[in-house]
Amino acid sequence: MALKLRAREMLPVVFLVLVCVAATIKEPRFLDPKSINSILMWMPLITAAAMGQLIVIVMRGIDISIGSVIGFSAIAVGMILRANQGLPVGLALLAGVGIGAVLGMVNASLITWGKLSPIVVTIGTLTAFRGAAFLLSKGEQIDPSMIPDSLTGLASSGLKLGPITLSYLLIIALLVSGLAAIFLRYTQLGRDIFAYGSNPEAAHLRGVSVKRITFLGYTLCGAAAGLTGVMYAGRFGFVNPGTAGLNFELNVIAAVAIGGVKISGGYGSVFGVLMGCLLLSCINVALSVAGISADWQMVTYGAIILVALITDGVSRSVREKRLMLQEAQ
Repeated sequence: MALKLRAREMLPVVFLVLVCVAATIKEPRFLDPKSINSILMWMPLITAAAMGQLIVIVMRGIDISIGSVIGFSAIAVGMILRANQGLPVGLALLAGVGIGAVLGMVNASLITWGKLSPIVVTIGTLTAFRGAAFLLSKGEQIDPSMIPDSLTGLASSGLKLGPITLSYLLIIALLVSGLAAIFLRYTQLGRDIFAYGSNPEAAHLRGVSVKRITFLGYTLCGAAAGLTGVMYAGRFGFVNPGTAGLNFELNVIAAVAIGGVKISGGYGSVFGVLMGCLLLSCINVALSVAGISADWQMVTYGAIILVALITDGVSRSVREKRLMLQEAQ
């Protein structure tokens, strides 16, 4: 079993090496410090949001509304910053976490007490949260003059490793990843999430509360997306209610899927998701360096998700047939 899990985690590493080799052969500039910095700058947003998506997919859920949660949180915190000049950046980040958590609770409430399908609920809130962002901002964007230097500085500065810069946004995303790893591996709630995702019936018999796990998972996913919204404002220096976080859910789901997380729940690792985020970052920069249209990025994400779904379905079918053969013997 351990070998199988390591194989799932190492698959994105293999793809990563192949992409880097192919990109370097196609365009040697891919290994320039400028390109590497671009890869590292692309990673923070998708990494922070992917940690929340990892949790809900492990527990057999999914959150399609992540992009809109990012957009709403970015707009809401941007308006707070506009009304409170000089607000410490730490408080802005916490505000994003809180706002995202509330939106995550909305999803959780509809799923647990409304007894609705996660995919149906989050497709609905994908539109609702985006509309709420327009209503809150009255269709106006948060201009660069309203975003404090202390926030944009998280993207433009960081730890220098020669010509390579690890931005403070990336450091924040890695800290979120570390917290997610600790939560999933070392806490009872984290173990309950894996138990429920692996076998809901058995988990219920062990006393695992389905409502509690679902509510917690979607709240944490929303909190991660809310934090990502504030990071988005710092990364780009402005927030438009129509484009902030738009289609970001595809990036996140693709990163989680290629990171070896089982779409049907029960297995996933922070390391695998990190490798998936890094791989997608490399693909984006490789396409850009090679002068290939950005439209191919969406094709790539769609293909990754389809391959992950097909692989997961085949794996589940093989496992069920194997169990049937064992029971017949």
